[in-house]
Order: sequence, then C-alpha cells, then structure tokens
Amino acid sequence: MLSAGDFRKGLTFEMDGQIFTIIDFQHVKPGKGAAFVRTKIKNIITGAVVERTFNPSDKFPPAHIERKEMQYLYEDSGLYYFMDNETYEQIPLNHDQVEDAIVYLKPNDNAIIRFYKGEAFSVEPQNFVELEVTQTDPGFKGDTATGATKPATLETGAVVNVPLFVNTGDRIRVDTRTGEYMERA
Repeated sequence: MLSAGDFRKGLTFEMDGQIFTIIDFQHVKPGKGAAFVRTKIKNIITGAVVERTFNPSDKFPPAHIERKEMQYLYEDSGLYYFMDNETYEQIPLNHDQVEDAIVYLKPNDNAIIRFYKGEAFSVEPQNFVELEVTQTDPGFKGDTATGATKPATLETGAVVNVPLFVNTGDRIRVDTRTGEYMERA
C-alpha cells in the first residue's frame, strides 16, 4: 500500500476503482491544522485531470502498468494494428487509445503500448522520430535573423513549427513529447 505522504511524480495508484498517475504534488504543512498533500492526478484510462487533496496517512494500492514495445503495422476502418515483436500477436486499438501518438507513427515504427491488467490503454511513440516534410511554405534566403518559424506538415499528418530554412522534402527530427522541431536529419 502507498500512503499519500509517499506520493511522487509519475507514481500510479488505484482509487475508487480507477487508475491514476500523479502529474504534480505538494506537501503542505500549514501553521494551523494538520498537514495535507495537494495533488494533480490524471485518470490514465479516460485522460481526465483532477486536483485533489489527501491526508498524508491515506493509503492506496499501487497500480502496476506493463509497458511493451510493439510495432505499428497499419490502420483499417478506424482500428490501428500493432504487433508484439516477440510473439507476433496482433492487437487492434481504437483512435481514442492512439490519438496522441499516431501523428508521429509510420507503418513499421516501434512504439510503447501501456497495459493495465492485460488491457491496452495508451500508446507512446519513441521520444524522437525522423519524418519527411510534405508541405511547407518556401523560406527566403537571409530571412533567419529573427529566429522565425513556419508551420510544416509531415508525412504522418502532424503539423510542426520549423525554422524558415526547412523546405518540402527535408527530413527532420521531432521531439514527440513536446511536438517540437529538433534538427534536420
């Protein structure tokens, strides 16, 4: 059992039949009254973020999240198919489960699938991916003094702000955690 006094960022626990992960926490010891823990927690199944306060002695069972690297195969009729690299078993996931990650995944790319009690609930792409720019406005020579950016559409459909010198057909590296341009590949 985890006590609320032991909460840390990234910790997962069960509460009221739901699974939560801690986004932010703060131990508060007011001058008057008992100490408490102020938290911002995210329901990992629904994605809802809630702010709650807990007594430091409140106890919760830990939730064990299994992470497995799988290969993205293809999309068919709104289902996205992933293959286990060890057993070659394929699992279909719906758009709600992959919506944040799919804009960075091409067929045959590996991704981390997160499971709770054998059920897949979310997909995490690799931290950095290399994608081709399929559409962007042309930059102008010498127009880089301001550090200006422009939107660029990538081969997967993601839109990323890139420096003015990036052109259609260039391959760029993107940080999938922030959705930001890193460098040309």
